[in-house]
Formats: sequence, structure tokens, C-alpha cells
Amino acid sequence: MFRRFVVTPLLVVSLTLSMVVTPATAGVISTQQALSAELRAAKETQVRQSLARDDVRLAMQRLGVDPADADARIASLSDAELVQMQGELDRLPAGGDALAVIGVVFLVLLILELVGVTNIFNRV
Repeated sequence: MFRRFVVTPLLVVSLTLSMVVTPATAGVISTQQALSAELRAAKETQVRQSLARDDVRLAMQRLGVDPADADARIASLSDAELVQMQGELDRLPAGGDALAVIGVVFLVLLILELVGVTNIFNRV
């Protein structure tokens, strides 16, 4: 009796719903869009590598910024902010001058503040 009133209708409904096919949607992207996405990924990688240096991470931690949060926020930067940050990092000396590291950390903090991730610079 249970099988007739519960199991059989449940089986019929599940088999019927399994046959529903949703249409696939696809779009063609231009070469420019593909190159733009690839260029952005390359810039993100360069910025992440620059921020992954031990001296930069230590400076960020001294200023109270979690390097994992900063790394996670790189993806949320606009293209213009990403280009600006990458340009600043490219101009820094390779030896890791302490003043330059502080400048980079300040730039990262400023961008994180503008994006609204941190509240380091308290407004009065």
C-alpha cells in the first residue's frame, strides 16, 4: 500500500524532472577581450609575486594588515588601480629598500582603504 501511494508517484515525478533539459548558452568573445583578460591575469600575478616577498609581508604585518586579505583584494581592484599598483611596484628597487617597502605597503593600505576593506585611516 505504501509503495503504491508514495514510492510510485515519487518515482514518476523524479524521472519526469530528470528529463528536463536546459538550453546551453554561449557567446563569442573578441580577440581584444581575450587578450585583455590574459593581460589582467598577468598583471595580477606580478602584483601578487611582489607582495609575496618576505620583507613586504613583514612590513604589512607590522602595520596591521593581514597579507592574506591584501592578496585576496587584488582580484577586486579595477584595471586602472591594478595598472597603477603594478607600475609603482615596478619602479621600486630590486634590493628592497626599506623606504620603498614602506611606500608599497602604504599604497596597498591606501587602496584597501579606498575599496572599503580596512579602516586604518580613521576619519574624524
